[in-house]
Amino acid sequence: MAGLVHVIDDDASFRRAIERRLKFAGYEVETYSSAEQLLDRLPDVEKPGCILLDVQMPGLTGLELQSRLAERDSILPIIFVTAHSDTPTTVRAIKAGAEDFLTKPASAEQLIEAIERAMARFEFTHDQRKEIDAFRVLVATLTPRERQVFSLIVRGKINKQIAYELGTTERTVKAHRHEVMEKMQVNSLAALVSIAERLGMLDPRHGWNS
Repeated sequence: MAGLVHVIDDDASFRRAIERRLKFAGYEVETYSSAEQLLDRLPDVEKPGCILLDVQMPGLTGLELQSRLAERDSILPIIFVTAHSDTPTTVRAIKAGAEDFLTKPASAEQLIEAIERAMARFEFTHDQRKEIDAFRVLVATLTPRERQVFSLIVRGKINKQIAYELGTTERTVKAHRHEVMEKMQVNSLAALVSIAERLGMLDPRHGWNS
């Protein structure tokens, strides 16, 4: 699986060596001497890619860049490659979602294996995000009342309960329910609940605008 590898390291000789190695393995490579450079030229997320990142650099550190990218909702997996690893840093990076944490000099085999895993994770996350975006487009077609009915259906409420809660009739709720199923392009309650879960509607930490 080819793709674009973003190499961020303040060591110019390391950047050149990694670039040669990865291009020989069939990857496209972009190099950056600082974390700020990457943020200034935030990569196109439509192209499969990942980041090879040093930990200690002048300016923004690797861990700080990881945090900034998370704030920007980046889905590019990060592989840390460093000469100075310690357990707390490694644990912090992995807990924050890093794909791997390699110690210099990492072998070509280690690097390629980590990059292949990262590319596979990018593809999976990218596909999931596209699917969720498509669900959001469908939800946007619902009227405010249909959104309320949708929210109550997926929480297990029956038509009679929904009618009581919304101050309407069961017949009206049935009509709204039919419209919700049509617009969300599903033919079963299970499929509707699955979409609601994917959209975070059933997570009590997130509100649902009705």
